[in-house]
Amino acid sequence: MVEIQLWQLLVAMGVPTAATGFFVWLIQRKIDKRDKAAEKQREEQQKKMDEKEKAREKFELHIIKSVGAAIALGEATARAVQRIPDAKCNGDMHAALEYAEKVKHEQKDFVNEQFVKNII
Repeated sequence: MVEIQLWQLLVAMGVPTAATGFFVWLIQRKIDKRDKAAEKQREEQQKKMDEKEKAREKFELHIIKSVGAAIALGEATARAVQRIPDAKCNGDMHAALEYAEKVKHEQKDFVNEQFVKNII
């Protein structure tokens, strides 16, 4: 019968346990590196998306300003034409002016409403 000493038993159990622990540590380290790389990539994508969102908001603001400018120009032109004595302004001119004013006020009200919603 073979006698196993305590230290031999500990070595026989400890070596596989240590090797398994070492490999688990290597795997965990690799997973942590991958997670850090993925987090960095997500942050970069979020930063790009934020920049695109800011650009889109700025673009929409320019569109709103352009529409307002076009309406103001149309109103000024219509009023100037109405003041010309020889110009024969029909009901279409007056209706177009009223419509432009209505749209301008609706747009202003909508923008103000959105402003209040986003502030609160």
